[in-house]
Amino acid sequence: MARTAWLSLLGLLYVAGSCRADAPFCRCTSEDACWPSAAEFDTLAQQVSQPLIQLMPPAQPCYIDANSSDCTAVENGWTDGVWRSDQPGAMQSTNFETFTFPNGTIDACYLNVSLNVPCHQGSVSVIGVNASTVSDVQAAVTFAAQHNLSLVVKNTGHDYFGRSDRRGSFVIWTHHMKNITVHTSFLPAGAPDNVTGEHAITIGAGVQWHETYAAVNASGRSIVGGVAAGGSVGSAGGWPLGGGHSALSPTFGLGVDNVLEIELVTSTGEHLTVNAYQHPDLFWALRGGGGGTFGIVTALTYRTHPLVPIIGAFFNATATLNGTTPAANAPLVQAFAELVRLTPNLTDTHWGGYTMLDPAADDNLSFSFVYVLPNASWAAANATIDPFFDFARAVAANSSGALVVTETSTQPFASFFDWYTRVIPPTGGVGTNIELGTWLLPRDTLEADPAHTAAVLLDGPGVEYYLVAGGVVSEVDPDVAGINPAWRKANVHVITGALWDEGATSEFIDAQRQDLARRTANMRALAPESGAYFNEASLFEPNFQQAFFGSHYDALKAIKQVYDPLDLFVVTEGVGSEDWDKALKCRLT
Repeated sequence: MARTAWLSLLGLLYVAGSCRADAPFCRCTSEDACWPSAAEFDTLAQQVSQPLIQLMPPAQPCYIDANSSDCTAVENGWTDGVWRSDQPGAMQSTNFETFTFPNGTIDACYLNVSLNVPCHQGSVSVIGVNASTVSDVQAAVTFAAQHNLSLVVKNTGHDYFGRSDRRGSFVIWTHHMKNITVHTSFLPAGAPDNVTGEHAITIGAGVQWHETYAAVNASGRSIVGGVAAGGSVGSAGGWPLGGGHSALSPTFGLGVDNVLEIELVTSTGEHLTVNAYQHPDLFWALRGGGGGTFGIVTALTYRTHPLVPIIGAFFNATATLNGTTPAANAPLVQAFAELVRLTPNLTDTHWGGYTMLDPAADDNLSFSFVYVLPNASWAAANATIDPFFDFARAVAANSSGALVVTETSTQPFASFFDWYTRVIPPTGGVGTNIELGTWLLPRDTLEADPAHTAAVLLDGPGVEYYLVAGGVVSEVDPDVAGINPAWRKANVHVITGALWDEGATSEFIDAQRQDLARRTANMRALAPESGAYFNEASLFEPNFQQAFFGSHYDALKAIKQVYDPLDLFVVTEGVGSEDWDKALKCRLT
C-alpha cells in the first residue's frame, strides 16, 4: 500500500472512530452499529483463500446435544492442548473464554452443563479470517483497518492474559500457516557478502513446537524451544515475541537470542522481512517487545544447534501440610532453600528445567523437578546435581515423615528431542481456569538469603521455580534485543497462580485474585529492581511498563508508532496499551 494511501486510511479511521462510537476514538465491536454488514463480510470472504470462520465457544456442542459424538470429542479433548489449538474459539485457559460484566455477572459457556448456565459467547471472538497465506493476512488487516474493528491475533490460544480473544472482536487466526523449511546455510535478507550462512529453520506462523522439534531433529540438529504438554505452544507467535524461555536457555540463550529473521504484516498491509540488516529497529523490538503489538508475524527463522546428548535429572518428594501452608513445613523449606542456594551454580553449569511445588492429594505438597544438562558426561552431571540430592535425602531422613523423598536420579538421553518425547506428557496443563503471578529472580537475590527466598515463595498453595535463565542468557548484551534487560540478570522465573472451578462467582474469583496479588507482591519485594516475563505474569502488574520491558519501554513505544501508525495492534499490558481503556476499545488520549 502506498504511503499516501495509508495516510488517507489513517485519516478516515479517526473520522470513523469519532462519529461511530461514544468516545472520541473507539474501535467497533459486534455490539456496535458500526460493525460491518453481511455484504461487507461477503466481500472480504471473496478476497481470502479460506471461508470466514464463525467462532463459537468450544463447549457449545454439549449444549446442543450432551450425548452427541461432537460433545464426546469436546470432553475428550478438553485438557489436550493440541486439540484446543485446533478450535478457533478455544483458549488454553478457559477463563479467558468468559466475560465478566461490571455488575459481576459472568457470560460463559461451561463444559459442565449440569450447572444449568446458558451457553453464551463470553470473550470468544465473533468472526475472522482463517489465514493460510500472507495475502490472507494482508486482506484481513486491511479490512480490520478500513472498518475500524477491534482486532485480535490468535495462533494456539496459549495466553495467560486473554490477548488472543476479546469480546465482540474480529480475529485473524494464523494456526494453519504451517510451512517449514530447513536450511544448511541461511543468510538473512540484505546480509552483506562477508556474512556466513548458518544452520536454521524457517517456520510459518502456525507451526507448533511438536512440529518444529520433529523437523529439526530429523535434520540432525537441535533448537531452543518451549516445553508444554503435547508441544502445543506456537513456535513463531507470542513465545518468541515475548522472549521465549526454555530448559535449554542456560546453554543456548532465550528464544529471542536465536531468532535470525522475521516476516510480518504491518497495520498498513505491508509485508516486511526484518532482520539485523533490514528494518533493524523493528527486528530489535520484535525480539521481546511482545506479540500482537507491532504487526502479525507470518514466518520466523531460528538458528539451530548441533545435536548433543542430554543428561536428565529427576527429583520427587512429598511434604505433609496438615492444614497449613507449605512455608510451615520446616524440612520442606530447608530442602527448597538449599536448591535456591545452589541454583546459580547449576545454571552456570548450564543445567536448566522446571521445579514444581504443587498441591497433591491428602493435604500434601508435591515437590519435584525435571532438569536437563546438554553435552556433559554422566559423571560430570552427577557431580553437580548430587549435592542437592544428598542434602534433600538427609533432611528427609530426619524429618519424622514431614518430607519423604521418593526419587533422586539422573539418566542419559540421546538428545533434547529424545528427552522431550519421553518425559513431557502428551496432554494436560490446559482446560482450566488460571491466572498467574510471576517474577524474575536475579542471582544476587538467591545468594543473599536463600532461606528467606524459599520461605516467601512457599507462602501459598504452591509455586513453580524454573531454571530458564542464567548461564548463556546472562552473557548477552542487555540492549541487543528489545526484551526486558532484567532477563540478563535473572537466574529463575518464579510462578504462582490462582485457580477456580467452572461456575465460580465473580466474588470468589476476586478473592482468589486478591490472594494472588498478595503473593505476587511478596515475590516482587524479593527483587523490586527486576521484572517479569511478558508471556507469563500478572494481569494486574502495578507498573507493567517497567515490569515487562524495563528501560526499553520508551524505545519500544516509539518503534510501535512508526510501524503501527494506525494503532491497530493493542493487547493487554502490551506496549502502548496504557493509551486505551481497560477493554482496549476506546482511546484515553
